[in-house]
Order: sequence, then C-alpha cells, then structure tokens
Amino acid sequence: MSDNSQFSFGAATGVGSMPGEDVREAVKIVTGTFEDFPFLPELPARGPGADMIGRTAGMLVELYARVEPSGWRIGDRPGRDTRRARSWLREDLDALEEFTQGYEGALKVQAVGPWTLAAQLELKNGEAALSDPGACRDLVASLAEGLRLHLAEVARRVPGARIVLQLDEPSLTAVLRGRVPTASGYRTHRAVDRQIVEAGLREVMAAHDGGPVVVHSCAPEVPVALLRRAGAAGISLDFSLLTERDDEAIGEAVEGGTRLLAGVVAGTDGPLSDPAGSVMGVRTLWRRLGLQPGLLAQAVTVAPACGLAGASPAYARRALAHCVRAARSLADNPE
Repeated sequence: MSDNSQFSFGAATGVGSMPGEDVREAVKIVTGTFEDFPFLPELPARGPGADMIGRTAGMLVELYARVEPSGWRIGDRPGRDTRRARSWLREDLDALEEFTQGYEGALKVQAVGPWTLAAQLELKNGEAALSDPGACRDLVASLAEGLRLHLAEVARRVPGARIVLQLDEPSLTAVLRGRVPTASGYRTHRAVDRQIVEAGLREVMAAHDGGPVVVHSCAPEVPVALLRRAGAAGISLDFSLLTERDDEAIGEAVEGGTRLLAGVVAGTDGPLSDPAGSVMGVRTLWRRLGLQPGLLAQAVTVAPACGLAGASPAYARRALAHCVRAARSLADNPE
C-alpha cells in the first residue's frame, strides 16, 4: 500500500484529456494553471492513437492493437496505428519536458487501467479481451511492463518530478457487475471475480515502484474499498454521482489516508458557480461523515468531474482555473 503521509499531492489538478490538437498549447495551459500538480494532457481530437484506449495500447509491451470499424483490436505486430500512438506520446513528452524545466513537485500521468482496457480491446474474434482469462492475464502483464518503461521515461525527462500515476477505470464497475456487452450486444460478459480484479490492479500499480497511484472513474458505484486494498493512494470520483450509500467507504478511505480527488467542476461547457459553491458538496459530505474540517485541504484535491476533451478550449481553460480557486476556498474556509 502506498503511504500518503509521505507524499504531498497538490490542491487542484485536471483529469487528463483536453480539447484541441495543439499539445504545446495544452501543456502550457496545464503547467501555467497548476503550479504544484500539473499533468500530462491527452488530446483525443487528433484521432485514433490519441484517444485514451489507443494511447495506452501504444504503451503495451509485446502486444499490439490496430483500429477496426468496431474499435481497437489486438493484432500480431505493430502497425500504423501503434506507430502513430507512440509518435504522439513522444511529442507530448517533448512538450512536457519543455514546459517543466526545473520543475520540482507532484506531476500526474494517466493511462487506462487493466480492466477498462480488457473491456474495450477486442480479440481477433471481435469479442472483448475480458471474455478470455488468459488474454486478461497477458494484458495485465504487458500493461505493467509498458507503464514501467513510460514512468522511467517521464522521470528521465522531468527529473525533479514526484510522479503520480493515474489509472483510468471507467468500465471497472461494469466489469465487476457483469454489465459489459458482448460483440452482438444481446448478452453481457460474465462478472469477473473481485479477487482477480484486485490482483490485476495490484500488479499494474506495482509498476510505479513505491510511487502513488490514483484510480479515476467518472462512473457511479466506484468500488472504493477494493481499490484501496489493491494499493490505490488516491481515488478520483465524479462527486455528483455519490450517494449516501458511498459514505461509509469514503469515510474509511479518508481516515485511512487515501487522497480524494473530488470531481466537482463539469467536464463540458456550462455555467461555473462561484468557487465556494463548487466545493459545497465536499463540505456537506465532510459534515455528514463527522470528519474534522481541518482535514479537508490535507485530504482533498479539487478536479473536474471528467476529462475536458468534449469542452470548448475557452471553457477548458476556465474550468481548470476554477479548480484552483475552489481548492483555495476549501483551504481558507473549511467550515
């Protein structure tokens, strides 16, 4: 288990994706907005290979994927799609290196987690890799090795960074509940045993040797306790989807030192409330759980609810700046 007490997370950050196709502009905005917790942006608008599944598929070791009309499919050898994904990632790291000269502090990088990858990547027969336990094991091992190499590359380029790895797992709840549809759409794949899910997550998290791993999901019913057992140092959630059923697991997580990345700013264009209003739900939850208000700034990082790829560039900039102001409001007025 990662020990959060040894690590200083920033007060606010983003989730990962940004609108547009200009990575230098995106990195400039992110590093300029989040002085103590920037992240490596993802720009899916560039096309296949820049999307979250394609980008992570490009990191896999000895497993390759290509784009089919139905989505990403595992193939025998690296093709054009793999090369494109890797090329964009190198370009993104070049921009990150340029804008983080001399930076020392927390830096977040994102990749798709093993179970969302297994739910989204197809085997040769067109079914999700999730349908084949052997394929799932291969995927977990390949992703762990790929992430090890990626994290080493980020550390080389930004030597002062304390890297936070974020695993995006929006399909995790569907995997655990047997809700992932088959290729025909008429049935669903059977639920994966919770212990197998936990073991797969633990193996991938171990790729970030001793460093903190955050798991992000903007789906409802995030399995908080399972993620903590697997070793997550932080959990990133869409706060608007939380219900009182989640209270106990979240209260235990906070008291156990797990960082909450509270998604309180909408990921698509709309009016932004005042900063204090954005974190009202966090304060309300704190009171409901009977937690010390003074713990808020130590336990919570303010973020958008989901990636900003679907937002306009102007809104994305405003939303990120709003997260910083909302975090300040939380620190200044925890009551």
